[in-house]
Amino acid sequence: MVCVSAYVQNRGVSEWRWRAFKLMQSIVERLPRSWAYALAVLAARFAWMFSPLARPRLDYNLAIVCPELTPVELRKLSWVNFRNHAKAYADLMMLPRMNVEAMRPLMHVDGLENLAHARAMGKGVLVVSCHMGSYEVASAIWSATVSPVSLFAEELEPRALFEWYRDTRARLGISVLPLHLGGLRKVTQALQEQELVITAIDRDITGTGQLMPFFGRPAPIPMGPAAIALRMGTPLLPACVYRLPDDTYRAETAPPVIAQPTEDPRADEVRVTQELLRHIEGFIRRHPEQWHVPHRIWEGAP
Repeated sequence: MVCVSAYVQNRGVSEWRWRAFKLMQSIVERLPRSWAYALAVLAARFAWMFSPLARPRLDYNLAIVCPELTPVELRKLSWVNFRNHAKAYADLMMLPRMNVEAMRPLMHVDGLENLAHARAMGKGVLVVSCHMGSYEVASAIWSATVSPVSLFAEELEPRALFEWYRDTRARLGISVLPLHLGGLRKVTQALQEQELVITAIDRDITGTGQLMPFFGRPAPIPMGPAAIALRMGTPLLPACVYRLPDDTYRAETAPPVIAQPTEDPRADEVRVTQELLRHIEGFIRRHPEQWHVPHRIWEGAP
């Protein structure tokens, strides 16, 4: 009886979340970009001030990433982080009326030669990143100009919200591959067809990650990208997307990580993942105001 009650309650919360999102989205997509951002920043102010868990968890994570900051500096960083994430949500909500040609002038790319190098291997490219920036913009442009793009990401609840994300991204040429076994098969197929697949390793969503040093403290880290690269020979491309002060975006890539297998597959996965994490840590250290992860990454978080 308790389980049934909890299920009904969670379903009710999910349905409310979907209705609230769709109402806000229907408003935002009709607004000029500057107005949509202004509304998003207003909502971010309330969320930053009154969120019972999101802000404390984000503050905890940022304090680990930037231990040199004073409490006042950390408070300012936390607010700017919330503001940037709210603008990213506004970007997502405006997608139904956007097109690639309108997005193209908004994107600047550093390290295109790294992407070209990875693609030249002819085995697809597994882009490995973190929860930062407006990836839909970069993915849509890459899909239209480089090759088909797939996002390997968690399924959202309720189902209607996930379907909206999937269908909106599909209109821009972006496939969404759910983070489960069936989705993993599609990832393999996409890479065999020399597509770009984007995923993140800074948060263990499935609960199957291995404890590894992340900013000097043990955190569960997904090993899947390294395992795929070692099995298929696919190059791993560390990358991030972040917002510039004028609300355009910059995509930054590092040289590809080429996974070389040895006789110890588990040690290989750890070694390759550690190399990826060094790049991810660099992205986050350079742009902590963009890394929005209000979740438990390390033990001791709220």
